[in-house]
Amino acid sequence: MSFGDNVVLLQKSRSQTAKTMRVLIVNTSEKTGGAAVAANRLLDALNNNGVKAKMLVRDKVSDDITVVGLPQTLWRQWAFLWERLIVFFHTHFSKNHLFEIDIANAGADITRLREFREADIIHLHWINQGMLSLKGIRKILDSNKAVVWTMHDIWPASSICHYSRGCNYFKSHCHNCQLLPGGGFDNDIAAKVWNAKKRMLANRNIMFVACSKWLEGEAKRSALLVGQNVTNIPNPIDTRVFCPTDKREARMATGLPLDKRVILFVSQKVTDKRKGMEFLTVALDRLVARRPETVDDTVVAILGGHAEDVAEQLPLSTFPLGYVSDERRIVSIYNSADLFVLPSLEDNLPNTIMEAMACGVPCVGFKVGGIPEMIDHGRNGYVATPRDADDLAEGMEWCLDPSRHEELSREAVRKVSMKYSQHSVAMRYIEVYNQAIAFKRYRI
Repeated sequence: MSFGDNVVLLQKSRSQTAKTMRVLIVNTSEKTGGAAVAANRLLDALNNNGVKAKMLVRDKVSDDITVVGLPQTLWRQWAFLWERLIVFFHTHFSKNHLFEIDIANAGADITRLREFREADIIHLHWINQGMLSLKGIRKILDSNKAVVWTMHDIWPASSICHYSRGCNYFKSHCHNCQLLPGGGFDNDIAAKVWNAKKRMLANRNIMFVACSKWLEGEAKRSALLVGQNVTNIPNPIDTRVFCPTDKREARMATGLPLDKRVILFVSQKVTDKRKGMEFLTVALDRLVARRPETVDDTVVAILGGHAEDVAEQLPLSTFPLGYVSDERRIVSIYNSADLFVLPSLEDNLPNTIMEAMACGVPCVGFKVGGIPEMIDHGRNGYVATPRDADDLAEGMEWCLDPSRHEELSREAVRKVSMKYSQHSVAMRYIEVYNQAIAFKRYRI
């Protein structure tokens, strides 16, 4: 069959797929973590645009009928602990990188579930920490199902890490892993997992989707994904929920001061070094040195776990808001802010920047990962030189200038509505699903 014949078949399938397609999204958690938030938003986006989608999770916490939890079994409870025990052993019983390493040696066999059998597309997301093992993924690939895998970090294209931290071994062959004691060795657990992943993917096709152009580029450089299809589609956001509201009302609801400028920092775990709190601390010191009046007219709000641990380190009055799960309160917190700052040292496509921009809040971040794809420098925020606290401070001062704040806010909302709305993202995924089904049936 020629390439042209396959294009015709693909075009024919497009007209019917959205009406008949059943998609099973697979993610470890229903609510916890950025990948869970993105998967939930995609679930809603697909169901709102003609696709019948469900989500399968290890940790189900809601009564949403479109979300299915794994069956309660003794092995499900032990899979996570068994993997952590093996990782703990290979880190010489150190906790330093215990939850930064995933080896996927234990997990559920989802191919037996009714939801799996009914699905046309199996859409993997973040499936670590006892959700799926490499053996389980191999069984999925050996089924007669089209498989799409959204990459929320580098793990699917690497061995045991989620962020490469400047390491380039994934471009050839993972070994001597820097997350292991002494930097690992030639035949360490990273090398063994790499080889297992290579065997898993041999002669099997997956449509890989990175959430950012940056991660797509990294994935295409991976020796593990040679010959695989890799593209990029951003995460969606519901702009009916995350949207600008009255700032005064938002601050009254959140308890933030009405008469101050508010700089907001958000992270699931505020003390995560990858999110760059230490650079924000130094940058705020520099901002105060340049504009001493900032001490009187500006405060910092910190949303996330362990917020109180860093509050006293900052030179401005700080409001540690802790971890918040209520979506309406989160929207009010964003709408209370005059500026959102996320100085991540390595990141994919942070949901927090998207949420802030959707609420009309200008953003400042480093030029790393997918952040410069979100923040258009000088238009809806400021992109600073990586690890440069002085430039970060300059970006904060520039964005807080009242003469340009309204325009920055308007452009932030415009960017989100054009690039990250439910409809636009759903349409792009439907196209990928069509390709996955067509290529599964009619191999070119």
